Amino acid sequence: MKLWLLRPIEGTECWEPWYDKCFGMVVRARTELEARSIAAKNAGDERMIAWLNKENSTCVELTQKGKAELVIQDIHAA
Repeated sequence: MKLWLLRPIEGTECWEPWYDKCFGMVVRARTELEARSIAAKNAGDERMIAWLNKENSTCVELTQKGKAELVIQDIHAA
């Protein structure tokens, strides 16, 4: 299994308006297609197509290589 990072592509209408939508996921799956399918099943108001269509979102495999960066953050602000 691999880890996949899915994020929206700015400027696509799936992400407007911004509320009640998911703006990133980390998914464990064998392939990009499987990762996109899992993300789609867990979509918010952005709808499934936002994660299934490569024009609306990115899906890259997470590896140990790359720059130091925050991958996921879960904040519940009031």
